[in-house]
Amino acid sequence: MRGIVPGIDPVIGHLLRASEHIREDLERALSPLSSAQLWAKPDGMTSAGFHAKHLAGSTERLSTYLEGHQLNADQLAAMKAESAGAESAEELIAAVRSALARYEELVRALSPEHFGDVREIGRKRLQTTVISLAIHIAEHGQRHVGQAISAAKLARVRQA
Repeated sequence: MRGIVPGIDPVIGHLLRASEHIREDLERALSPLSSAQLWAKPDGMTSAGFHAKHLAGSTERLSTYLEGHQLNADQLAAMKAESAGAESAEELIAAVRSALARYEELVRALSPEHFGDVREIGRKRLQTTVISLAIHIAEHGQRHVGQAISAAKLARVRQA
C-alpha cells in the first residue's frame, strides 16, 4: 500500500499504483539476470524473458482494446513471436516500461462516468467494460510478474 494518489479517482489511483508495482517488481527480478538466466526454462518452466516479453506485448494489445480499437496485423504477428527471444533484460524492461507508460496515460484519461462503456476484445469481439478491461490489464500484469520472479529465482539457483 502506498496511499492515495492525490486528486485522482480512487479506482484510477489504485490502477496506477498497480502499474508502479508491476514495473518495480519486474525490474528488480530481471536486472541481475544474465541472458542465459533470462531465457532459461528451469525444470520446463516458461522463461522469465517470456513473461516480461508477454507482459509488454499483452499490455500493449489490451491497451489498444481499451482505446476502443481492434488489433492490427503487426500486433497479431508480434503476439506469435513472444514465446522465444534473445532480448536482454534491459531491452525487456524498456519494453515493459513503454507499455505501462501507455497504459498509465490511458488510465489517467478515464473518468468514472465512462467506466461502463463497452469495449470489444479479440476476434470474437467479447464485450467487456472500460473499467473491467483496465483492471484486467493490471491483474494480468501482476500474474506475469509473479511468474517472472519465480522463473528468475529458479534460473539463478540452477546456474549457481
